[in-house]
Amino acid sequence: MDLSALSVAQLNAVATELSGAIAKDRLKSYKPYSKQKEFHAAGAEHSERLLIAGNQLGKSVAGAAEWAIHLTGRYPDWWEGAEFKSPVTMWASGVTSEGTRDNPQRLLVGPPAIESAWGTGMSPKDALDGWSRAMGVANLLDSVTVRWGGGGDIQAGTSILGFKSYEKGREKWQGPTLDGVWFDEECPLDIYTEGLTRTNNGQRGQFAIMTFTPLLGLSDVVSLFLMPDSQK
Repeated sequence: MDLSALSVAQLNAVATELSGAIAKDRLKSYKPYSKQKEFHAAGAEHSERLLIAGNQLGKSVAGAAEWAIHLTGRYPDWWEGAEFKSPVTMWASGVTSEGTRDNPQRLLVGPPAIESAWGTGMSPKDALDGWSRAMGVANLLDSVTVRWGGGGDIQAGTSILGFKSYEKGREKWQGPTLDGVWFDEECPLDIYTEGLTRTNNGQRGQFAIMTFTPLLGLSDVVSLFLMPDSQK
C-alpha cells in the first residue's frame, strides 16, 4: 500500500485498523526490553524468579506475557526461557480480589467490565475457550480455559488459568497441582510458600514468578531472593 497517496482521513482509518489489530493480539506484538527478556530467559534454569522495578515499568506486563505464552504454547522465535510441552494449569494472583481483577486479569484477558473486549489482553481472542465468573466481586473471573497449541485449527489441548488473591488466606491456596503461580504484588511468606508448594509436582517442578514494586522494605519474601542464605 502506497501510504503517500492516502488522504488524512484514510491514514487515520488505517491507523485505527492497525491499532485494533495489535490490541486483538497483544501477545504477538509483545517485544520485551532487555530486562524483561533477561527475566524470561532466567526461567530456563531458575524455578523461582522475582522482577522488581518502579511503577509503570512493565513488570506486570512481562508477567502477563509469559503466562500467556505458557498458557497458549505459542513460544515466539526470540524466546529463551522455560517451555512446557503440553497444556498447563496456572494461577495468577494479587493482593485483593479487586486488585487481581484490575491487574493480572485485565492484562491477561482484557478490560474486566467489557466482556466483548475479552481477548484483547495478552491471551489472544482465538485462544480463549471459556471462562467462569467468581462470586461476590463484579467482573472478577474465577478461571479461564485457554486453547494450547499453534493456533488456528491445530490445537493440542486446553490450559487452565485460575485467579487468586492473598486476602483470602492460606487455606484458599490449598488444592490442585499447578504448573506455575504468578504473584503480582508482594505477598506474605505463608502465601508464597503455599503457592510454590502447589507446583511441586507440576510439569517442571517448582515454578513461580513474582512482580512488584518494593514497598515493604526487606520483607521475608524479598529476603528469599536477595539474601537466600538468611533463610537457611
